[in-house]
Amino acid sequence: MADHDADTRKDDLRTGTPFWVKTPHSTVKAARRMSRDRFDAIVVGAGISGALVAEALTRAGKSVLILDRRPPVRGSTPASTAMIQHEIDVPLSRLRRKIGPDHADRAWLRSARAVGDLVALSKKLGLDCHMRPKPALYLAGNQMGARALASEARMRAKIGIEAEYLKRPELLDRFGMDRPAAILSQASASANPAQLTAGLLRAALARKARIVSPVEITDMAELPGGVALATLRGEVLVADHAVFCTGYEYLPQMKTKSHHVTSTWALASRPLTGLPGWMRDSIVWEAADPYLYFRTDETGRIIAGGEDEEASETNADPAKLAAKAKVIARKLRDLTGLSIGRPAYAWSAPFSVTDDGLPIIDRVPGYERCFAVMGFGGNGITFSMIAAQIVAAEIAGKSDPDADIFRYR
Repeated sequence: MADHDADTRKDDLRTGTPFWVKTPHSTVKAARRMSRDRFDAIVVGAGISGALVAEALTRAGKSVLILDRRPPVRGSTPASTAMIQHEIDVPLSRLRRKIGPDHADRAWLRSARAVGDLVALSKKLGLDCHMRPKPALYLAGNQMGARALASEARMRAKIGIEAEYLKRPELLDRFGMDRPAAILSQASASANPAQLTAGLLRAALARKARIVSPVEITDMAELPGGVALATLRGEVLVADHAVFCTGYEYLPQMKTKSHHVTSTWALASRPLTGLPGWMRDSIVWEAADPYLYFRTDETGRIIAGGEDEEASETNADPAKLAAKAKVIARKLRDLTGLSIGRPAYAWSAPFSVTDDGLPIIDRVPGYERCFAVMGFGGNGITFSMIAAQIVAAEIAGKSDPDADIFRYR
């Protein structure tokens, strides 16, 4: 039995106050002490990935302990704008060139399916999180122009993903935005990410899962019949399997050149009246770098973000947060004609991106019973759903048909 450091990377997971933490039912109560020391599975991380994994495992009848060094749902999950997209950051046409047509097509199809699965799961569990299917509008920008979008739309349609190509006149007529072209797709959604996560955790708790916080894991070791995790408090916890859903605070064993941590910024307006119907019913993003993305919530707040930078620490600067919020608001006004005034909330956060835009969902290198879920780019919630499905299948001794696409690389 060899000991290995399990102390994850530490980050300030956000600067500013995300709107979601101010909404009701956006966290759950955690116990402060363990009541037992043996479980079928220990899930490290009480954000959206940990919540979905815990829900899937408890649904399968497993006993689950959920741990976090922070209170539940108070890490990076509330920094999400919760545009639950089926569209991967790397367009299908580019991803085919990067990883081959088979893997690219399957990744895009699985992403679209995962959004539908998440919407269905939310409905089945009766989660009060404003989950709502929405079409996604992908606008031409400095990364993809009209011809590239036309080719992208044809490629998506060919593999069975609905993609309507809009030329400038139709885009102006239907959405009032002046861009050379856009792709309109039907398979995305939006929700309150904190309420979604808390609701999933409550579902796991109702099936006798336990949540304990604050707990920090410092070491892990694989045993002949399980996994032992040591805590900063000196406890040793034993389980058949461990799943690290620690997001951007990843295990040192998972460090690889194929992913890195970057920074993003977001804002929420005050509730607005008189918004056009398409804005209430769609999520919008652009094929640009840096890109703008936005949607509304059920009260008419515009949630917008973007201006990403290739640096993991720059999000911690409050002055930069104020400047970025102004840029996002200006870009939104230039595109839609809507002036939101001073944002009601503004926040920033680090997030992980991979070279191919796909997550890493796999066993930790050198371990059979430890899994890691990480590297989510702009599709965090969608990829978390896929991760829960893959990990639950692996722990049940089954194989997920798409697991090979998301292996450690």
